[in-house]
Amino acid sequence: MNDAEAVNFVDVVVIGAGQAGLSSAYHLRRTGFEPDSDFVVLDHSPGPGGAWQFRWASLTYGKVHGMHALPGMELTDADPERPSSEVIAEYFDRYEQTFDLRVRRPVDVRAVREGPDGRLLVESSAGPWSTRALINATGTWDRPFWPRYPGQETFRGRQVHTAHYPGPQEFAGKRVVVVGGGASGTQHLLEIARYAATTTWVTRRPPVFREGPFTEEFGRAAVALVEERVRQGLPPKSVVSVTGLPLNDAIRQGLADGTLDRQPMFDRITPDGVEWNDGRRVDADVILWATGFRAAIDHLSPLRLREPGGGIRVEDTRAVADPRIHLVGYGPSASTIGANRAGRAAVRDIRRLLAEEPVAA
Repeated sequence: MNDAEAVNFVDVVVIGAGQAGLSSAYHLRRTGFEPDSDFVVLDHSPGPGGAWQFRWASLTYGKVHGMHALPGMELTDADPERPSSEVIAEYFDRYEQTFDLRVRRPVDVRAVREGPDGRLLVESSAGPWSTRALINATGTWDRPFWPRYPGQETFRGRQVHTAHYPGPQEFAGKRVVVVGGGASGTQHLLEIARYAATTTWVTRRPPVFREGPFTEEFGRAAVALVEERVRQGLPPKSVVSVTGLPLNDAIRQGLADGTLDRQPMFDRITPDGVEWNDGRRVDADVILWATGFRAAIDHLSPLRLREPGGGIRVEDTRAVADPRIHLVGYGPSASTIGANRAGRAAVRDIRRLLAEEPVAA
């Protein structure tokens, strides 16, 4: 940080303007915090929409699983055939304008450090911010997880992660290996199979397909399992990894016609494809890694919040090691409905914290 930079003082900084960040900002506004003077929302994306704005065009709104409305404003009359990136970006934009949230973008937060007078110092591309509390809502999209396998650097074909998935047409005539048993992996595979010369699906564990409706009781049980991990300071798993994949018509068809013929994880990558220790091999032009994401929290590293297990211990949304820090959209609150509830809970807790603390002169 340049010593000559003027420091901006607020009570709360919100980092990120996806579902979790906007929910938090809404509840701050609703409970009397004023944007720009009492709180600020810093978002590094070029426009509204959170991670949704970067999703591939073939992910239409009708294919989106479990998108829950932001608090205070429903998403209605959305065309299911339009790309979700457009539908949700427009909805988030309307939301920001309706509630006058004044999101600042593009702003990159580089680090959060201990500041003077018991405050936190947020270092960003828009200058430094001194704050009494922080809501971190940075999600996972910026940290795609690339597993490492022997021989990976020798592969002569193309390797792509879900974060940069270009759409199914890009794979026309190619021999494609899809890695990953989550929702993205199965969606990619079902799309690509119509265009590719061949597809091979590999996962570390056999996929679990779930019959029947996603009941509230089932959802609560799944969230509780994820919540227990973050209580222990372990890196969070996604809620979907606990709930399994819902069996819809597309999945049933893919299972019936052999598109979703899952193979165990290969043991190595060769210049021309992948191999297993039992001698099997598959030639490939493309390896598509649908292997998920990790929490984008490196900017919090100066605060030393991580536990030996690799994650941040969180109770509700509060970092156990520092009650000024709330992580919304982390672990159990990573779902869209979970982010809404967590935003409300974080703001309620922050209001109590600020009421108890004297304002530094």
